[in-house]
Amino acid sequence: MNQIDKIDWEKMDGLIPVVTQEASTNEVLMLAYMDKEALSLTLETNIAHYFSRSKQRIWKKGESSGHTQEVLDIMIDCDDDTILLKVKQNGVACHTGRKSCFFTSMKTNEEVLPVEVDTTAAYGVIDTLYHTILEKKNDDPKTSYTAKLLQGEENSMLKKIVEESGEFTFAIKDNDTEEIIYEAADITYHVLVALASKNVSPDRVKQELARRFGMSGIEEKNSRTAK
Repeated sequence: MNQIDKIDWEKMDGLIPVVTQEASTNEVLMLAYMDKEALSLTLETNIAHYFSRSKQRIWKKGESSGHTQEVLDIMIDCDDDTILLKVKQNGVACHTGRKSCFFTSMKTNEEVLPVEVDTTAAYGVIDTLYHTILEKKNDDPKTSYTAKLLQGEENSMLKKIVEESGEFTFAIKDNDTEEIIYEAADITYHVLVALASKNVSPDRVKQELARRFGMSGIEEKNSRTAK
């Protein structure tokens, strides 16, 4: 039996938790998950691959940022249900631009690690905004508009999408370029808030748009009707 088959994937619901550690310092960088294919790719390439639960796909660490993880060793625990990945981290591990994803003290609420890299350009403004929205979920709604939307009535949150859509259509009708851009940005923000409320990554929307390439609008509509 090979090492991958030692894992009871059925017991793990197809995903095994992975603690990733900087090999030279033993600093814990992140916690992620692998499915069987991601673990196979990691073993084959010696580059960390994970399965994203929010994106619902395999992702190579650093595929957007270039901050890859070279795998030096892979350890499995005594119960064969958790992996420890010993890596050489190129760049930073966290999408926030910090070396580790563990940078906030729950005792003091202080951020103990500085931002080392501006990752906005690497990840794109949509993904960066989405993660910022997620980070604000539990903020004080008195000081955070995003938290107010996410912690308030769902109908109120959704009503904003309808309102902004109406304002966008009026801007199109008026042929006002500046207002078109402004209102489109407002819609985008409120749609991302709604996605965040359901923990649906915008990457899944990108995947759906990519799926539709090469398919006519009529074919795409018929494919939905047939379900």
